Amino acid sequence: MDSQVNITYITVDGYVEMHKYRFLYFVIFFSAYILIICSNSTIVYLIWIHQNLHEPMYIFIAALLMNSVLYSTAIYPKLFIDFLSEKQIISYSACLFQWFIYYSLAGSEFLLLAAMSYDRYVSICKPLQYPTIMKKTTVSTFLVSAWLVPAGQCAVPAVLNANKKLCSFTFKGIICNSTVYNLHCVRSRVMNIYGLIALVNLVLLPVLFILFTYTRIFVISYKSCREVRRKAAQTCLPHLMVLMNFSCMSVYDVLLLRLETDFPQTVRFIMMLQIIMYHPLFNPIIYGVKMKEIHKLLKTLFCKMV
Repeated sequence: MDSQVNITYITVDGYVEMHKYRFLYFVIFFSAYILIICSNSTIVYLIWIHQNLHEPMYIFIAALLMNSVLYSTAIYPKLFIDFLSEKQIISYSACLFQWFIYYSLAGSEFLLLAAMSYDRYVSICKPLQYPTIMKKTTVSTFLVSAWLVPAGQCAVPAVLNANKKLCSFTFKGIICNSTVYNLHCVRSRVMNIYGLIALVNLVLLPVLFILFTYTRIFVISYKSCREVRRKAAQTCLPHLMVLMNFSCMSVYDVLLLRLETDFPQTVRFIMMLQIIMYHPLFNPIIYGVKMKEIHKLLKTLFCKMV
């Protein structure tokens, strides 16, 4: 078979009984996508139109929610095509592009959470210096870096793997993630090392930084008055809940490739549902319920609509 033909299409074989449940899948995923877009966009809109929310903490929350919208928009349209098609296939180039979007936005999630933890650390532990440290230029730098750094790091393997020869054309998943490497005839040791370095830069270091800053926050707030402890709990707990949720999903993704664990197809499918459906819906619920100012504005908005 011609090598050019070998890399044209990959069969997506991660769905459970697609022929039986395709229309049910379509209805569920389409409903989830609409909910993701509406819930995340509503909170972003509220932050945008209310001047009192134009603070670094809320700007980072808006960026995190926009990240979920971008992530879902890069994933869901292909799922809809699969549900309505007799054959679930994707070109190798499109698969690499989906891989790039998937991991660059996942890396952005961790960096945005790290920026949010730093903002909370300065606000609670150095309140007098907060206006001089968290200036508009600082916030803008954090936002730009959170999107550009992961994109730059993920672009390298995406470009280098574009001409890789494939020996397998059946992908055990529903979206192109780390298991795409299992399709290659030869696994590149250099790419594996680069992947580990990117993992450290985009996941491990931000998580360690977040844990360090929140540890410092809780130590200082514990020694302070009740008002400081209340402020710390009110603003930090939602971020920690989002971090724990996303970290658990990321651990599963890493295990798929690094341990080469052969999970049953149903388990893979359920776990991918958690990643592409649960997490983008989790963020707006947490911030909409736990963040007092956002919760008040949401109640006012819904009262007007009713």
